[in-house]
Amino acid sequence: MIHINMFSSADKVAGQGVGSAYLELMALLKKYESKKFEVTINRYGKADISHYHTIDPQFFLSTFQKKRGQKIGYVHFLPETLEGSLKLPKPFQKIFNKYVIAFYKRMDQIVVVNPIFIDKLVAYGIPREKVAYIPNFVSRSEFHPQSETEKLATRQTLGIAAEKFVVFGDGQVQKRKGVDDFITLAMRHPEITFVWAGGFSFGKITDGYEKYKKAIDNPPENLIFPGIVDRKKLVDYYNMSDLFLLPSYDELFPMSVLEAFSCEKPVLLRDLPLYEAIIAGYYAQGHDVDELEAQILALKADPAKLAQLSTLSKQAADKFSEGHLAEIWEDFYEKQAQHKSSKIVDDLLKN
Repeated sequence: MIHINMFSSADKVAGQGVGSAYLELMALLKKYESKKFEVTINRYGKADISHYHTIDPQFFLSTFQKKRGQKIGYVHFLPETLEGSLKLPKPFQKIFNKYVIAFYKRMDQIVVVNPIFIDKLVAYGIPREKVAYIPNFVSRSEFHPQSETEKLATRQTLGIAAEKFVVFGDGQVQKRKGVDDFITLAMRHPEITFVWAGGFSFGKITDGYEKYKKAIDNPPENLIFPGIVDRKKLVDYYNMSDLFLLPSYDELFPMSVLEAFSCEKPVLLRDLPLYEAIIAGYYAQGHDVDELEAQILALKADPAKLAQLSTLSKQAADKFSEGHLAEIWEDFYEKQAQHKSSKIVDDLLKN
């Protein structure tokens, strides 16, 4: 029996992808408890493996205790990816950036959710052999296609007519997520309903808080901001939409895209190079607000193209399914318990 202790505060802040990824992994491991793994949370006793999901200062101090066993760090962000998310005074930002990297350097093994981050971590001085790539995943039992009756019921709750074309986006309300473009698209096309589920998970220190707060309080009639939606209800929002749009400028491997795939919804993303390493071929793309607009209008006018994107989403969901990733995590933890370095899992993902 391998004892894994999770160090995490990810589920304390609603509406962020780190928390969603953490909860998905915890749900997965519960299926193995009493068989292969004993899983505890934020316990400071002895463990075979200590898996750090967040970089809390008290967790950093715990890394200096020998009883931590093999220390695994889950990398959901780097200093540069926080730009456009948090607004901190420059002196504090520099200190925080150094702290983030210092935390990662305390780990025996790093796990990234996107392979594009491997070279960046190496540039920060972390040995390449200490970095493993394991993608995010979502449970198909939580995120799945719904019946037309269920879709219409959600629309009715939101005050959206059955015949309306609906574009849905999900994530924290911040510049990095491309919310400005989402609002612009809604203003350009009053005939289309736009819905953005998310809020200010980090309150007033969110970059651009005042501007986005005004936008949320005074949106055009065709733009709905329901706020942070409970994760168990998000499946309703994905399903009631015709198209999922995430116009982010910077991401690792957004849980919202996986959730949209799992609900078999057509997906439209900004054409970021980091997506190419993991989900190329499964989505439509646009470089800027004008190209995203053109894609939305083309898809709205062509149900066959929408249906084709839905099929691609289903294929992506199968690739990043809970069952497939369960095998990868099981193998990873068993190697870590033996203090064996885990290489990038490209071969496992191809199987």
